[in-house]
Formats: sequence, C-alpha cells, structure tokens
Amino acid sequence: MDTTDIVALDRSAVLETVRIIDLAAPGDWDRPTPCADWTLRQLVEHMAGQHHGFAASAGGGGGDLSVWKELPLGDDPRAGYRAAAERALDAFTGPGITEAPFLLPEIRPQGAFPGKLAIGFHFLDHVVHGWDLAAALGVPLTLPEDVVRAALPLARLVPDDERRRAPGAQFLPAQPSSAQAGPLEHVLTALGRHPDWTPVHRDPTPAGEADRHLPEDTHVR
Repeated sequence: MDTTDIVALDRSAVLETVRIIDLAAPGDWDRPTPCADWTLRQLVEHMAGQHHGFAASAGGGGGDLSVWKELPLGDDPRAGYRAAAERALDAFTGPGITEAPFLLPEIRPQGAFPGKLAIGFHFLDHVVHGWDLAAALGVPLTLPEDVVRAALPLARLVPDDERRRAPGAQFLPAQPSSAQAGPLEHVLTALGRHPDWTPVHRDPTPAGEADRHLPEDTHVR
C-alpha cells in the first residue's frame, strides 16, 4: 500500500458509513449493535467523536483526550455524523499528511504515529464499524473487495493479547473464521467480531423502513 492509497481507502470506508447511517429511520437509534452495550446512537456518537479526534490529530492537536470523547448528535444524528465525517476526510487531504505525526492517546499515551499508519487505523475502524452499522440495521455493507482486503493486514497488526480481555477493551479476542471465509469475515474475526451476529430482538418495522433504498451493487458481507 503506497502513501496515497490509504487516504483513498479511508474515504471509501467512511463514505460507506455515511451511506448506511443515512438509511436509519427515526425509530432505529435504540437498536442494539455488535458493539456490546452500545445502541446504534451510541455507536454513531462514538464514531463521530473519533472523526473529531483524528481531525484534531491531523492538525497537531490530538494529544488531549477530551477531543476524542463521544460527540452528542442531538435531534439529527445523520446530519451530525455527516459533518463529523467530512471534517476528518478534509483533514486528511493536506499536503504531507501521510508523513505528519499523529497523536493517538487512546492507543499510545506517549509518542506519535506516522500519518500513513494513523489513517490506516481510522480506515480499519470504519470498515469494521461500517459492518457494525449494517448488521444493526439489517442492510448490506457495500465495499469493493479490494478495499476490504486492504483492511486485513491492518487488522492482523492489532495485538491479540491480554489487553483484549480488559474492561473497556477496543477489541475482543480474535475468533475463528469459517473454512469458506472471505476477506471481510477474516477482518471481523481478527478483531473479535462474530460475523453471524444478529440483534437479540428486533423492534417492529419503523415507519419509513420499507422506503429505504438499498443499493443493488455487489456487496461484501
């Protein structure tokens, strides 16, 4: 992966999360997600906070943990999330961004990461959270296979050690993949996801859900 690819890959993954969130109906925000104890709203507010944190880090200000906190999205979570995503994507377009130092205190309290790797973390996070969103809403995740394949080596860089068993860990211990697993399943299981996850319960179909327009493209699932 060269230094220009990661920015394009990240944009693809983030725009897919925007597309999926735009499908959410008013009654969807309390739905469960594959992220334990997080509703759809809580997951989206976490993701919006991460966008703000990465944008701040791209500008040299990511060392303050307060810029990474969940971002309340009020009465229009879709618009709030879209604005947060655009902020991060815009921040990654600056000259020399892949060589710039990024402070990521949630990953490493001291010291910076090179921009290419930091944006890679952002990319991986939004491939996986894109699947979380899609699973919660029962809609397809539409990402080209080459984009998903690019996330796999990054997923395998994440240490699978005792930190995954600690309270509040970002990822659970890795899970086994099926014999027929495709690249998305390998990404998910490497980070402790169960690809066959479904909500414990489903609310009645919210008003407007039948009107969702689902893309007809081939999708990775």
